Amino acid sequence: MTPVFDSDVREDRFSRLRLISWWDQERIAGCRLLVIGAGALGNEILKNAALLGFAKVIVVDLDRIEESNLSRAVLYRSEDIGKFKADAAASAYCSLAPDARVHPVIGNVLHGCGLGLFEWSDVIVAGLDNREARLWINRSAWKVNRPWIDGAIEGINGVVRVFLPGVAPCYECTLGEVDWAILQKRMSCNLLTLEPTVEGKVPTTPTISSIIAGVQVQEAVKLIHGLPTLASKGYVFEGMNHTSYVVEYTQNADCMSHYTLPQIVHLEESSDGLTLAALRERARQEMGSDVVIEFSRDVVQKFVCPACSEEEEMYQPVGSIPFERARCKNDKHLRTVVSAHAYSGEPELGGRLLSRLGLPLLDVFVARSREQEVAYIPYGDAPRVLGILASEPAGSMPLKS
Repeated sequence: MTPVFDSDVREDRFSRLRLISWWDQERIAGCRLLVIGAGALGNEILKNAALLGFAKVIVVDLDRIEESNLSRAVLYRSEDIGKFKADAAASAYCSLAPDARVHPVIGNVLHGCGLGLFEWSDVIVAGLDNREARLWINRSAWKVNRPWIDGAIEGINGVVRVFLPGVAPCYECTLGEVDWAILQKRMSCNLLTLEPTVEGKVPTTPTISSIIAGVQVQEAVKLIHGLPTLASKGYVFEGMNHTSYVVEYTQNADCMSHYTLPQIVHLEESSDGLTLAALRERARQEMGSDVVIEFSRDVVQKFVCPACSEEEEMYQPVGSIPFERARCKNDKHLRTVVSAHAYSGEPELGGRLLSRLGLPLLDVFVARSREQEVAYIPYGDAPRVLGILASEPAGSMPLKS
């Protein structure tokens, strides 16, 4: 077929994309994209997103660039070694897409990212190498009603999965006995981290990263255009023989991820301007009954030595403290962990600022009574978390159905 060219069509950066009949460049530019992980997969995800015109992007990663990253990460250069991946990736993104606004978040998605970051997004795309982080993303995405797209690679093989909000099966539904056994190895009976994750340092190539990330971003494009996706399915690519197939997952009726917050309220205050007692009192006035304030994750309040009774205040998320930290400095006894997951009027917690609980900024605090449930986000924290994208209101671009 001979192509027909229209001399009146305006030629610009995205003119070839607009030739696709269903393409909506404005929707892509308006989509708030949250990319978690800036390693091999994350680099390819970000490269594709930049070329396609995603203009509102937050990239999350904790690690620094090592020399071994240079063979698998298109956005990094030799002079970037030692820099934080999130910073370097955001800078490289803007060199590819000068009109984009990209904000780096240097943090661990498990312990350093509040649920408000997930709620800000329209689509979450993850390029991670461990189950624990995926499980947390899955539960967080369900709570704030956001879709997420998972990618995984090993050797020259990979898989892409799409999980829609409120639609089972979800990622947790796909976990089997081996997966749960690996997850349980990470935590001791007293809620402390036993050992660094055995996952990570995955053997892989830049070619499989390109393939899997390409499918991930293509699924994101389809998702925001309301086209059919791999919803609750997995696309498996086997690189040795270049075979691929789609698997369908089965819902787990006992899955703990299937929970969505019914109402989310943005507070004007920041977390360093509100105490737990003040937040609870506000919730009581608005909800008309006694309430409990629940945290997004459990917090280690303190260590107590059973031998010398010495106490050490902690206020850090459960799972973020190494097991050895629990030993008493005086007598080396293993100390008792005192944790909290909610506030119902305890004097030692009431006067504590939300910012001093060990929880990340822009997190969710759920006020629960017998009749009602409301989630509060101290949105005064938004500029510190979202940076130049703080002015973008959460949930302003509904996905097409």
